[in-house]
Amino acid sequence: MAGGSHIKYVVHEEIDKTRWDQCLRDSPNGLIYGYSFYLDHMSKRWDGLVLNDYECVMPLTWNNKFGIYYLYQPAFAANLGVFGKNVDEEIVKLFIRSIPQKFKLIEISLNPGNLSATNPHIVSRINYTLSLDKSYLDLYKDYRENHQRNIQKALHSGCIVKTNISVHEVIALNKAQMKGKGSLRENDYERFKKLYQRLEETNQAVVYGVSDRRNKLLASCVFFCFEKRAYYILAGNHPDSRNTGASHALIDAFIKDHAGEDLVLDFEGSDIESLALFYSGFGAKNEIYPAIRWKRLPWYLKWLK
Repeated sequence: MAGGSHIKYVVHEEIDKTRWDQCLRDSPNGLIYGYSFYLDHMSKRWDGLVLNDYECVMPLTWNNKFGIYYLYQPAFAANLGVFGKNVDEEIVKLFIRSIPQKFKLIEISLNPGNLSATNPHIVSRINYTLSLDKSYLDLYKDYRENHQRNIQKALHSGCIVKTNISVHEVIALNKAQMKGKGSLRENDYERFKKLYQRLEETNQAVVYGVSDRRNKLLASCVFFCFEKRAYYILAGNHPDSRNTGASHALIDAFIKDHAGEDLVLDFEGSDIESLALFYSGFGAKNEIYPAIRWKRLPWYLKWLK
């Protein structure tokens, strides 16, 4: 790292968002989650760490509870961490050391470009991605045979793929599917709706759905398409979809529509074995990224989460 490099903590009101976003655009590891508009929509509060003149940046998404400040991973933001042109192990370590001491709990996910980081508080997580720059026939050949059978099963049963359903329908299915299982709150969905509207207005968001022959929506998903990456951002599935192949047909339809493009499909996970098998069944490859789980609390507050 060049001498004289300096990382400064910049509060939200003082961040130059034009330069911040330009840093993301110039970054080989840039992701939609790190852009200022995304952070503004999905995080409760966020500040940033900035290397020199916005050469590298790291969003700090934070909140406080009982007077304790903590860093957390916002809903629908799978990866944050350090973004920039020349991110190496030394720079990532320096950014981590530069997280202000006032943040006593740190639970954030970094990005694959930060993989070289070593820290006793870092764990590895798994994502799955699929490059769509081949023909549909070549992509389809790489599907697992069971996935191919499920796609044919859905089509033969009369399932229909649609792209004209509303984001509200996806959210409704997701809420029902995740009831009692997930950590999403109503406010997260409200923030997501506004983010979707912002991206949909610029043709960077699309909803896919698969209905049965009686027009019941079985599977649905919101995709964000931004800077040569498509994010499988929010899925909602009806219980009846489990035995119909509807979810397989939905993703296959998206792949078919975008085959041959310079685009990466990002499945956003997963460490859950069943989901990993589902995503990898389309030929997706695993992508490792680091996450920080760090309690910097005094001993008498270690019980806090």
